[in-house]
Amino acid sequence: MVESTITFPYQRSLGPVLGAFLTALTEERLIGIRSGDRVLCPPLEWDPETGAELAHDFVDVGPAGTVESWCWVAEPSEQHPLDHPFAFATVRLDGADTGLIHVVDAGSADAMSVGLRVAPRWRAERRGHLTDLEAFVPGEAPVPGGGGGADEPVTMMGYNASISYTTPVPDNVVRSEAAAAEGRFLGLRCPICGRTYTGGRGYCPVDSIALTAEHEVDLPQKGVLTSFTIVTPVQYPGQTETDPFARVHVLLEGTDVVLSYQALVDTPNEAIRTGLRLAPVWASAAELGDGAGDTREAGLIGWIPTGEPDATDPDLVNRLC
Repeated sequence: MVESTITFPYQRSLGPVLGAFLTALTEERLIGIRSGDRVLCPPLEWDPETGAELAHDFVDVGPAGTVESWCWVAEPSEQHPLDHPFAFATVRLDGADTGLIHVVDAGSADAMSVGLRVAPRWRAERRGHLTDLEAFVPGEAPVPGGGGGADEPVTMMGYNASISYTTPVPDNVVRSEAAAAEGRFLGLRCPICGRTYTGGRGYCPVDSIALTAEHEVDLPQKGVLTSFTIVTPVQYPGQTETDPFARVHVLLEGTDVVLSYQALVDTPNEAIRTGLRLAPVWASAAELGDGAGDTREAGLIGWIPTGEPDATDPDLVNRLC
């Protein structure tokens, strides 16, 4: 099994209303906005009944409030705001006419009830985020975090959206990756149609039969570039590439196996062309220990031109898989 996490970091602009709300949080204050004879907290930009834009008439609320509804989280995940059991609750702050959904750190579900009075517990380091209010706790008195508010109004909020999942790894894939770590391409040849597959595929999609260890064959260590793409990197959080780079398709010599989206080593982009003959560059044992190899095949760093004459088959450009 392989545990994987995909994280997507992004930033959003807050506008004058949410920006004011989160700036107040850095100052250990909770604010609402007037909407007719009501006070909305958290504040909204628009009247929820008429859709009319609200004047920026902010008012301090709380800091204490009353639990109106709640649910208990007995087994928090890494995505939850606290690492021990807690309640999600709707808290109507004193002076507000709407509820704020937040965390109540009550210690046990038995301590929770509708009507429970709670007050905020503030973080020591606040950055203009709803989690600056770490949790509500039973009682009337807030728990200060210390320090001052933001030096400037909060206008942007960063956030990491992430998801974790577990993927089963078939035996064929395990053997394929072990071979790649030894500097070998391992294929699976269908006994009916004779097609050869790589990457640990466990079946022939043409004949619908399982391919196992008895169908394994070692594949050649040379190939021909069939097609390629020059990628101009877009800069985003986590992007490590700064200059345009290539990803190529490689047809292994004497087979019908095409390795897709492979990296080239020490090859200028202007020297890349269909028909270029290539040889693999494998990671050393030390490099494998450092996690080297950024292609699909574990241990394969990339490909390098052999210097041999180009292949001239005009159908190479059609070999994508």
